[in-house]
Amino acid sequence: MKMSPAMRKAQENMQPGVITAEGFLGSEEHSLRDIIVRDEGEMQRLGLEFDETAVLLKHLVEEGRKGLGEPVTVDGKWLVQTWEARGHLACPFEDGIFRKITAEIENKSKNIKIIVTDLAIHLMETHHFLEGTGSSFRLDPEKMKKVLKD
Repeated sequence: MKMSPAMRKAQENMQPGVITAEGFLGSEEHSLRDIIVRDEGEMQRLGLEFDETAVLLKHLVEEGRKGLGEPVTVDGKWLVQTWEARGHLACPFEDGIFRKITAEIENKSKNIKIIVTDLAIHLMETHHFLEGTGSSFRLDPEKMKKVLKD
């Protein structure tokens, strides 16, 4: 199936040096559409809902921000530490601009961590895009499940 013009433009915006130095696709050689379809299937297989996962990640980031850069225990399960950098990042789908907020979320009982950003949460929730394999900010479904679910 062919990609829409909007999807092609988003994939162009995801290339290294356009919005970020590294880009969003990592080492992927697949089209943006194929990456999304693959990750939608993986999320479904693992029983993860995009919207529900985004709500939980937003909650964890907001609670983590209360620590002002220091680690915070959230809901007794997660250790969350956030960092904020000056400036903003544009969504490659051209539907928003996001603060440069990064959070490390650790499942305390499993000692497993993920790194999330405001933009990554938006990409997951709105576009079902988890970033490409090998990308520094990829939200790997298996790892998310291990960190977020008991």
